[in-house]
Amino acid sequence: MAQGMNTALIDAVAEQFKALGEPARLKLLNRLMESEANVNELAAAAGMSQANASKHLAQLAQAGLVVRSKVGTNAIYSLGDERLRELCDLMCERALQRAQTSLAAMKRRAR
Repeated sequence: MAQGMNTALIDAVAEQFKALGEPARLKLLNRLMESEANVNELAAAAGMSQANASKHLAQLAQAGLVVRSKVGTNAIYSLGDERLRELCDLMCERALQRAQTSLAAMKRRAR
């Protein structure tokens, strides 16, 4: 994180993380990591209604995390920044490490 961040930048970063803080939106981003898709494909992959997917995609788009483009009559969504892959990889790795540490601690206590 950049040192000496001002309040406006901190608020902007918080908005980005807020958009990422909803499991439904992470499911949509996970699907978009594979390839661009329309809202129906994304909704099916994330196990939610088209209306719910549209709502979450709008929030992701507002945060600049996804891009919506028109192809004929279809709206196609794609990642807004390829660096999201790196961020998601980092966070997944951290979550896995934490889970493994917790499991190891539980096993030690069970002995």
